[in-house]
Amino acid sequence: QVQLVESGGGLVQAEGSLRLSCAASGRTFNPYVMGWFRQAPGKEREFVAAIRWGFGTTYYADSVKGRFTISRDNAKNTVYLQMNSLKPEDTAVYWCAADTRVNLGSSKYTTNSYEYWGQGTQVTVSS
Repeated sequence: QVQLVESGGGLVQAEGSLRLSCAASGRTFNPYVMGWFRQAPGKEREFVAAIRWGFGTTYYADSVKGRFTISRDNAKNTVYLQMNSLKPEDTAVYWCAADTRVNLGSSKYTTNSYEYWGQGTQVTVSS
């Protein structure tokens, strides 16, 4: 029912900025939490950021805190990831994810247990 489509990826120089978008589509969509994950070449997928849809509470990986900002647009069923001060180590495929389960605890927001996933978008940061 739910489909997530990422956009906004591309090539950017170090210290530059990029904004990713994730639009949800489907007959019904009532997210409880949405998040962003990434996977660098030769590395495992890792958590980047998450946001509680109702309260707006945000969560960030230590590696991006202070540089990345996650936000949402309820009317458009869209979540964003504003990435500033990008570093070469930020190079990865980025996925957005969503979960509608209201009993999903905050300890799960950083895991791969989300119900729905997008197809991913490539972000490349050059030095």
